[in-house]
Amino acid sequence: MVSRIRLRTWIERALAVASMLFLLQALRVLFSVMFGFIYDQVFEGPLDAWLPVSHVLILLAFLLPGLLPARWANKGMGWVATGVAAGRIALSFNDPWIRYAGSLLVIALAGIFLAGLMARDSRRAALSVIWALIIEMLLRVVGDTLDASLGSSWIAIFFAWYALSLLAVAGLRPWEDGAVEASIPGRRWGWALGGFLFLEASLLSLPHAIGHWTGAHYAMAAPLLAATTCLALFPSAQRATRLLMAVPFLRVMTLVLFGGGLMLAYFSRGVASLLALLLCQWGMLSIWLAKSDQQVHRRGKSGWRVSAGLIILLILNYVNAFAFTYPYTLPFMREKGWVVYLAAFLALAAGAAGRAREPISRDEPEPTWLAMASMVVLAIVFVAVWPQAPHPLGGDGKARLATYNIHYGYDDDWHLTIEDMAQTIADAGVDIIALQEVDVGRMTSYSMDNAYYLGRRLGMNVAYLPTVEHLTGIALLYKGSPGELSAKLLTSRQEQTGIVGAHLEDAGLHAYGIWLGLSDEDTLRQIDEALAFIGDRVPTAFGGDFNSRPDDPEIGAIKEAGFQDPFEVLGIDPAPPTSPAVNPQSRIDFVFLRGIEPLRAWVPESTASDHRMMVVDVVLP
Repeated sequence: MVSRIRLRTWIERALAVASMLFLLQALRVLFSVMFGFIYDQVFEGPLDAWLPVSHVLILLAFLLPGLLPARWANKGMGWVATGVAAGRIALSFNDPWIRYAGSLLVIALAGIFLAGLMARDSRRAALSVIWALIIEMLLRVVGDTLDASLGSSWIAIFFAWYALSLLAVAGLRPWEDGAVEASIPGRRWGWALGGFLFLEASLLSLPHAIGHWTGAHYAMAAPLLAATTCLALFPSAQRATRLLMAVPFLRVMTLVLFGGGLMLAYFSRGVASLLALLLCQWGMLSIWLAKSDQQVHRRGKSGWRVSAGLIILLILNYVNAFAFTYPYTLPFMREKGWVVYLAAFLALAAGAAGRAREPISRDEPEPTWLAMASMVVLAIVFVAVWPQAPHPLGGDGKARLATYNIHYGYDDDWHLTIEDMAQTIADAGVDIIALQEVDVGRMTSYSMDNAYYLGRRLGMNVAYLPTVEHLTGIALLYKGSPGELSAKLLTSRQEQTGIVGAHLEDAGLHAYGIWLGLSDEDTLRQIDEALAFIGDRVPTAFGGDFNSRPDDPEIGAIKEAGFQDPFEVLGIDPAPPTSPAVNPQSRIDFVFLRGIEPLRAWVPESTASDHRMMVVDVVLP
């Protein structure tokens, strides 16, 4: 009997952590596929009924935990967990429509499950969320910042997990005893949940995002973040936080300290900002756990608290998206991402800073298994992010240059195709490549780091220039020894852009990458600033998505500065178009050369992005 009870306890814990992990993954997937749906409807058109219908379905999924009777949040929790597992299978199919439907199912059922778990054991619910964050972090580091379990090779694994969950629930019937609506989280717990999920999902659980906010190298940020996250699970750390949160003055000062650290990291770079974000991570997790240890209300429905948290997360994420797309939507949101993060923190603080209730007394020892598990987590992180030597550049007196607009990792139909892009670059044997529309942690692109992923897959150095909210910009990838880097933001009326460069001593070459603005942008001024930044350096390669055609004045200005179009030099007329990737009509992607002889130029037929890559072979000086 004892062994059966223990087995059921561990099954309950495993299903709880898995359900919270799948909830986090489904939220990222949902916001990513919705980015594609909204982009097509708003920017490409025409608008149709699907835009409002898709959002109504999202609201229903988010509200379902609160709309259902209270008994649904407590009875049959094991079967709800198996439903979450079944929905998770869909997320590993690389199709936006399948992922949209699967993510709604997972979010709705996982929300119901979380409500039931909060009613039974709020501490177990809080711990399950943290363990889910740790597991997701591991899946990301082993996948080079892309959640490895989103790949189609994991479909069989999730089928197996669903089958095992079904057998375990049918045989052992977890959660069929114990309290039902015995404890309900406080009325403002939903605010805390929404703010907590946004801060974790968009920044604090992503070491690459923390790295780009602070300037820290990913190989340093990842193990430090993993250690900080694990530390919050130790009872001694939790006791310290409970003491701070029990005294009103100390509670307010602690929250002010964490909020100030978040703003410091947004507006500055360096060691201080990195330490501030690590402190914030420990603080957010500790507050989350401390809040779960307080005595709670015994009236109301936990489901409404969960629904409120999910709605707050939805609002915060959508408002944050406007900080990236301000040129085409809400111009006043330019450089206002900090407001959204501050609002998320205030929502969390409002849920945690209410009148203190007596904490539940816990005097737990430091479990040995927790220390061992933390060491395993850190070992996996260290191995996964250990820096690798880049492939050598050239060696035969030649080099292959390219430019590629990678569309945030998507193809024209919003399939996630970042691995196909890596294969396209590898198949072409590219040595140096300029990348545009590069996301490095946005929720709308699966929270992955496009530049790091491609650099790691291709054995290349990465020079990244953030242009919008730390997490969107342009990049230059190159083989060989690390070069002397340079970058400059260009005057921009609409979306902020810039130019990034590297002096590659192995090749005796200066390489630059750029992305020019779209309509209503003073692109001639941007070109003048970029050419002034490059100066008279020779030999030089200058590539990018110029959003200009061969006869436009921007291209004329580049040629007047001594740059040549390799297609013209090689007598290839007409030169192949690059945009869009499917049935291309326009040529707006170029690699210009100055002081370098082109040998061959071409445009591969890959449709992995919404642009085609342009490639040129050159003779090194």
